Amino acid sequence: MTTTEYRKDPAAISQLTKRQYAVTQEDATEPAFMNEFWDNHDDGIYVDIVSGEPLFASTDKYDSRSGWPSFTRPINPANVIRRDDKSYGMIRTEVRSANGDSHLGHLFDDGPIEDGGLRYCINSAALRFIPLDELESQGYGDYRSLFTTKEA
Repeated sequence: MTTTEYRKDPAAISQLTKRQYAVTQEDATEPAFMNEFWDNHDDGIYVDIVSGEPLFASTDKYDSRSGWPSFTRPINPANVIRRDDKSYGMIRTEVRSANGDSHLGHLFDDGPIEDGGLRYCINSAALRFIPLDELESQGYGDYRSLFTTKEA
């Protein structure tokens, strides 16, 4: 795969909507069922809206009935940092993008058992969706292999 440097981009931050800024920079949570990708079933990948680093693939997305996009695993675990979150009187695991330092959402242990049992519950406002047919043109062509099936 090609090597791309992903980083927190001040220009990208200046272009964020109020909700995107609140979520990624101030650790807010968008409303359930009232966000862009909770019900998206298209093939493609989800990248950090601030840094562009690849985070999740539609092949690992599932309907958790939570109202937020939910994934069983990141594309590359190194791109997703886990931190303890003790806000609101709870102990949860926050997930952030490694290079963009964007707040993404939280990690729970109530995901599909057959896929490892994890649920990455992610805010749509932290994501940009790259459809499968645009991977090459947007510089993510190396990730097309996530969508090829192995023939017997």
